[in-house]
Amino acid sequence: MSERQPDVTVIVAVYNTMPYLTTCLESLVGQTIGRDRLEVVAVDDGSTDGSGAELDRYAERYPGTVRVLHQPNSGGPAAPSNRALDEARGRYVFFIGSDDHLGSEALERLVDAADRWDSDVVLGRMVGTNKRYVHQAVYASTAERVDLFDSELPWSLSNTKLFRRDLIERHGLRFRTDMPMGSDQPFTLEACLRAKKISVLGDYEYYYAVKRDNAQNITYASRFEERLRCAEELVGFVAALIEPGPRRDAVLLRHFSWEVAKLLRAEFLDLDTDVQRQVHDRIRKLAEAYLTDGILARMAPDLRLRLAVARDADLGRLRELIGQQADKTWPEVSIEGERWYVRYVGFRDPSLGYPDEWYDVTDQAATMLARLTATGLAWGRDAAGARALVVTAQSRWAELTAEAIRVSVGELTGVTTVAPGGPGTVVRTDFAVDRLLAAVPANGERRAVRAEVTAAGGTGTAPLRTARRVSAPRLLARRGVRFHLVTPTTNHKGQVIVAITPVTPRRLLARLRRIWPSGGK
Repeated sequence: MSERQPDVTVIVAVYNTMPYLTTCLESLVGQTIGRDRLEVVAVDDGSTDGSGAELDRYAERYPGTVRVLHQPNSGGPAAPSNRALDEARGRYVFFIGSDDHLGSEALERLVDAADRWDSDVVLGRMVGTNKRYVHQAVYASTAERVDLFDSELPWSLSNTKLFRRDLIERHGLRFRTDMPMGSDQPFTLEACLRAKKISVLGDYEYYYAVKRDNAQNITYASRFEERLRCAEELVGFVAALIEPGPRRDAVLLRHFSWEVAKLLRAEFLDLDTDVQRQVHDRIRKLAEAYLTDGILARMAPDLRLRLAVARDADLGRLRELIGQQADKTWPEVSIEGERWYVRYVGFRDPSLGYPDEWYDVTDQAATMLARLTATGLAWGRDAAGARALVVTAQSRWAELTAEAIRVSVGELTGVTTVAPGGPGTVVRTDFAVDRLLAAVPANGERRAVRAEVTAAGGTGTAPLRTARRVSAPRLLARRGVRFHLVTPTTNHKGQVIVAITPVTPRRLLARLRRIWPSGGK
């Protein structure tokens, strides 16, 4: 009697992922689909941290479920993934990173959906752990059918999906062994292009993508040259696979926005000049060949300008723009009527011919106006002569008015005045102490000082920050029969906060004990 075909083969390419590997394997053998419907094919790619021995231990414990292959290190996940595909027997295959893990019902739900809908590819909602970023848009809702070219799918091209194995074998799909990183994206893209139906399940946390504490995931540890080569290979693969037009643009939008544009962030400025020149030349060639007006029109404004300048301008101007965009404040701004235009590289430069709307930041003006730099905290008197906390801040904008701004501590709004000063406007806000105490709960709390500005047709808010620590002495204040310590200071993020702590007999005694310890010595 022939051995029953498993419903799904889970493929795990493994290289030095202990102790995360144990969590991964436990999540697989504990799947509710049952081990009789599941096989795990794990390939140890020359691990040196005990991962290979851990795989062997699971193969010994679960001989009908876990199969392990060992090979010398190949330099990336592609070769071990291909070897596992050659060994797979399931109707479906699912790929998992050996430092990641699954929700317990993941495979059962995915296989049931593929069978019910006759889907060739099924995505299950993927979430990041330990602050690993995972693009969520494609998982917004469950959908029996999604279109590669008219959905958020191009932003989620990792191979961590369920694939019908017949689709893979019929089209001879394998991972590219010449790509040390990103080799799963051409595989996934072509599988989705060839699939008769792609489905998404957003109703459950299927896949947990882990960012290791040592940040040694291949994506995080990759070098600049490898990232550039990956971007070139991905763009070239898409161009060869999909004919020019809106369908190609829909996929290349992701690659230019993600893999290419990320090469032109602040870290680019730290490269040697010769390396910068080589990177710029290679990115310019990609942009000249494939960065269409259709892609530019759909790009985020900052990325659109960065890539257009990389294509059209020299290295010096590209460096200048990257520096401008890395700065938390804008360079000069032109205010014309109700429109705000930031004067980044290329603004109204006839040699480049970029439209004004590329520089229009009107919708961000209120938020930028709200970004004040705290310069002082002090105790003083407000206009009525009451004891008050005085918060002083600097705005670079002469356009800021007292009517437009509100500065608050928690829900309490202070009394704000503005005056010309420094490079723009000095903002002073008084918070009467009795009002601060009236607004605080009985057990006290810490509250951030925030500015809110209404301007240019919008409203923006931001915490008050400072580049240097500012504080005022603690104030012992009384409201009724209760005493509080009021401490204006700056937290570890550079944000101005006000901490209000009730002074209870227990706290007072504890403080006295710290000052005068018992024992008489």
